[in-house]
Amino acid sequence: MSQVMSLRNMGFDPNLLETLHDLLDFSDEQNQQSHLTPSRQYVREAKAMAATPADVKETPNAYVFVVDVPGLISDMIDVKLEEDNVLVVSGERRREKEKGQGVKYLRMERGLGEYLKKFVLPENADTEKISAECLDGVLTVTVEKRPLPEPKKSKTIP
Repeated sequence: MSQVMSLRNMGFDPNLLETLHDLLDFSDEQNQQSHLTPSRQYVREAKAMAATPADVKETPNAYVFVVDVPGLISDMIDVKLEEDNVLVVSGERRREKEKGQGVKYLRMERGLGEYLKKFVLPENADTEKISAECLDGVLTVTVEKRPLPEPKKSKTIP
Protein backbone atom coordinates (compact mmCIF):
# COMPACT_ATOMS: atom_id res chain seq x y z
CA MET A 1 0.00 0.00 0.00
CA SER A 2 2.82 2.43 0.82
CA GLN A 3 4.41 1.64 -2.53
CA VAL A 4 1.18 2.64 -4.30
CA MET A 5 0.97 5.87 -2.31
CA SER A 6 4.59 6.70 -3.12
CA LEU A 7 3.92 6.06 -6.82
CA ARG A 8 0.95 8.43 -6.62
CA ASN A 9 3.09 11.04 -4.89
CA MET A 10 5.63 10.71 -7.71
CA GLY A 11 2.99 11.86 -10.19
CA PHE A 12 1.80 8.56 -11.66
CA ASP A 13 -1.76 8.65 -12.95
CA PRO A 14 -4.13 6.95 -10.43
CA ASN A 15 -6.24 5.53 -13.30
CA LEU A 16 -3.15 3.87 -14.73
CA LEU A 17 -2.33 2.38 -11.32
CA GLU A 18 -5.89 1.08 -10.98
CA THR A 19 -5.72 -0.51 -14.44
CA LEU A 20 -2.38 -2.15 -13.59
CA HIS A 21 -3.82 -3.44 -10.31
CA ASP A 22 -6.82 -4.94 -12.16
CA LEU A 23 -4.50 -6.61 -14.71
CA LEU A 24 -2.38 -8.15 -11.96
CA ASP A 25 -5.40 -9.34 -9.97
CA PHE A 26 -5.41 -12.99 -11.09
CA SER A 27 -8.34 -15.24 -10.31
CA ASP A 28 -8.13 -17.65 -7.37
CA GLU A 29 -7.77 -20.66 -9.69
CA GLN A 30 -4.65 -19.16 -11.31
CA ASN A 31 -3.15 -18.10 -7.99
CA GLN A 32 -3.47 -21.33 -6.00
CA GLN A 33 0.13 -22.03 -5.05
CA SER A 34 -0.57 -24.47 -2.27
CA HIS A 35 -3.58 -25.85 -0.47
CA LEU A 36 -2.09 -24.41 2.73
CA THR A 37 -2.07 -20.76 1.64
CA PRO A 38 -5.33 -18.82 1.95
CA SER A 39 -7.02 -17.82 -1.28
CA ARG A 40 -7.13 -14.21 -2.40
CA GLN A 41 -10.89 -14.17 -1.89
CA TYR A 42 -10.48 -15.34 1.72
CA VAL A 43 -7.86 -12.66 2.41
CA ARG A 44 -10.01 -10.00 0.73
CA GLU A 45 -13.06 -11.03 2.77
CA ALA A 46 -11.07 -11.10 6.01
CA LYS A 47 -9.76 -7.57 5.37
CA ALA A 48 -13.24 -6.31 4.48
CA MET A 49 -14.76 -7.88 7.61
CA ALA A 50 -12.07 -6.35 9.83
CA ALA A 51 -12.49 -2.93 8.23
CA THR A 52 -16.30 -2.84 8.52
CA PRO A 53 -17.40 -1.60 11.95
CA ALA A 54 -20.72 -2.84 13.29
CA ASP A 55 -22.80 -2.83 16.47
CA VAL A 56 -25.28 -5.56 17.44
CA LYS A 57 -28.12 -4.74 19.82
CA GLU A 58 -30.88 -6.86 21.28
CA THR A 59 -34.25 -5.38 22.13
CA PRO A 60 -37.17 -7.27 23.68
CA ASN A 61 -38.66 -7.86 20.20
CA ALA A 62 -35.73 -7.84 17.76
CA TYR A 63 -32.03 -8.01 17.00
CA VAL A 64 -30.63 -4.81 15.48
CA PHE A 65 -27.43 -4.70 13.41
CA VAL A 66 -25.91 -1.25 12.80
CA VAL A 67 -23.16 -1.17 10.16
CA ASP A 68 -21.11 1.85 9.06
CA VAL A 69 -20.97 2.05 5.24
CA PRO A 70 -19.67 5.56 4.48
CA GLY A 71 -19.92 6.66 0.89
CA LEU A 72 -22.48 4.01 -0.08
CA ILE A 73 -26.11 4.56 -0.98
CA SER A 74 -28.76 1.89 -0.50
CA ASP A 75 -28.49 0.69 -4.13
CA MET A 76 -24.81 -0.17 -3.54
CA ILE A 77 -25.47 -2.38 -0.48
CA ASP A 78 -26.53 -6.04 -0.47
CA VAL A 79 -28.29 -7.55 2.52
CA LYS A 80 -28.93 -11.27 2.19
CA LEU A 81 -29.47 -14.42 4.20
CA GLU A 82 -27.16 -17.40 3.62
CA GLU A 83 -27.59 -20.93 4.94
CA ASP A 84 -30.91 -19.93 6.57
CA ASN A 85 -29.22 -18.26 9.56
CA VAL A 86 -26.27 -16.11 8.38
CA LEU A 87 -27.02 -12.45 7.73
CA VAL A 88 -24.56 -11.01 5.19
CA VAL A 89 -24.11 -7.28 4.58
CA SER A 90 -21.82 -6.31 1.70
CA GLY A 91 -21.00 -3.46 -0.64
CA GLU A 92 -18.08 -1.77 -2.34
CA ARG A 93 -16.96 1.82 -2.62
CA ARG A 94 -14.97 2.46 -5.76
CA ARG A 95 -13.05 5.50 -6.86
CA GLU A 96 -15.20 7.97 -8.73
CA LYS A 97 -14.23 8.47 -12.34
CA GLU A 98 -13.14 12.07 -12.74
CA LYS A 99 -14.79 14.10 -15.47
CA GLY A 100 -12.67 16.44 -17.49
CA GLN A 101 -9.07 16.59 -18.55
CA GLY A 102 -6.15 17.41 -16.28
CA VAL A 103 -7.69 16.27 -12.99
CA LYS A 104 -5.19 14.62 -10.66
CA TYR A 105 -5.29 13.74 -7.00
CA LEU A 106 -3.04 15.67 -4.69
CA ARG A 107 -4.06 13.57 -1.68
CA MET A 108 -6.18 10.43 -1.28
CA GLU A 109 -7.21 9.60 2.28
CA ARG A 110 -10.80 8.39 2.03
CA GLY A 111 -11.15 4.64 2.18
CA LEU A 112 -12.01 2.61 -0.90
CA GLY A 113 -12.84 -1.04 -1.13
CA GLU A 114 -15.24 -3.67 0.08
CA TYR A 115 -17.55 -3.62 3.07
CA LEU A 116 -18.50 -7.01 4.45
CA LYS A 117 -19.97 -8.28 7.69
CA LYS A 118 -21.48 -11.67 8.52
CA PHE A 119 -23.67 -12.39 11.53
CA VAL A 120 -24.88 -15.81 12.67
CA LEU A 121 -28.47 -15.30 13.78
CA PRO A 122 -29.78 -16.86 17.01
CA GLU A 123 -32.36 -19.66 16.82
CA ASN A 124 -35.25 -17.40 17.77
CA ALA A 125 -34.57 -14.91 14.94
CA ASP A 126 -37.51 -14.70 12.53
CA THR A 127 -35.80 -14.79 9.13
CA GLU A 128 -39.11 -13.98 7.43
CA LYS A 129 -39.23 -10.58 9.15
CA ILE A 130 -36.04 -8.72 8.24
CA SER A 131 -35.96 -5.03 7.35
CA ALA A 132 -33.09 -2.74 6.35
CA GLU A 133 -32.69 1.03 6.20
CA CYS A 134 -29.69 3.09 5.09
CA LEU A 135 -29.44 6.68 6.28
CA ASP A 136 -26.38 8.96 6.17
CA GLY A 137 -23.88 6.12 5.64
CA VAL A 138 -25.28 3.95 8.42
CA LEU A 139 -27.15 0.74 7.60
CA THR A 140 -29.61 -0.56 10.18
CA VAL A 141 -30.89 -4.12 9.75
CA THR A 142 -33.64 -5.29 12.08
CA VAL A 143 -34.44 -8.98 12.53
CA GLU A 144 -37.55 -9.62 14.58
CA LYS A 145 -37.62 -12.34 17.21
CA ARG A 146 -40.02 -15.27 17.17
CA PRO A 147 -42.24 -15.48 20.24
CA LEU A 148 -40.90 -17.80 22.89
CA PRO A 149 -42.63 -21.17 22.99
CA GLU A 150 -45.11 -21.69 25.78
CA PRO A 151 -43.43 -23.36 28.73
CA LYS A 152 -44.56 -26.94 29.17
CA LYS A 153 -46.90 -27.46 32.06
CA SER A 154 -45.69 -29.82 34.69
CA LYS A 155 -47.58 -33.01 35.03
CA THR A 156 -48.10 -34.70 38.33
CA ILE A 157 -47.94 -38.45 38.25
CA PRO A 158 -49.87 -40.15 41.04
